[in-house]
Parts: sequence; structure tokens; C-alpha cells
Amino acid sequence: MERVIRFYRTPTGRCPVEEFLDHLEGKEAQKVLWVLRLIERLERVPRKYFDKLTDSEEIWEVRTLAHKGLYRLFAFFLQGDTLIVAHGYVKQSRKTDPVEIHRAERYRREYLSRQRGSVR
Repeated sequence: MERVIRFYRTPTGRCPVEEFLDHLEGKEAQKVLWVLRLIERLERVPRKYFDKLTDSEEIWEVRTLAHKGLYRLFAFFLQGDTLIVAHGYVKQSRKTDPVEIHRAERYRREYLSRQRGSVR
């Protein structure tokens, strides 16, 4: 079973994940992309790389520990095996920033709303 990974785009066409990756150094961005490939290919992804956030609206956290920091991408599933990666940030403390979680939830609601609207 392979997952399909897609990057979220805003209604105006911006891609927060691409913007985040563009601000990382080459090796750092490569490490994040390596973790995304693991998630695509492995049926059981180790929790140190990928885990569902508790107390969230179906938000999953992609975790990358690289030389220059802790990088987090937030994502949600669409139609089973399709993972929509919403945005990323550099984790500064032990606790995941609730503002970033709320942002991911907002992106998810907006994305699902657009999907329902395009079905009609």
C-alpha cells in the first residue's frame, strides 16, 4: 500500500509547504522530503516520523529532525490513502505550537469545503 502525498494550495494558488521548503537549506529540505517518501512507501511509519495529533481535527504531524532544527509539517487524509500536506514550521519548544495546529485545521476545513463544492 502506497500513500499519495499532495501539497495543499490556498484558493489563490499559494502553496505553504513549498514556501516552507524553499526557506530551508538544501540538505534540510532533502531530509524533510526523505521523510515524506518514507510516509509514501511504508505501510507502518515509525511514530518518530509520523503521528496523529491528539485533540485536533484529524491533523497528522510529519516530524523531521535535521542538523539545524526540528521541522514539522501538518497534514490530513483525504479519501483513505491521500495525504494532503498543509504547511510546515520550525519547532522551537517541546510543545507543538497550538497556533500552527489551528492553522492546519483551518486549511483542512477550507480544503474539504472546496472539495465538496467541486463535486456538485
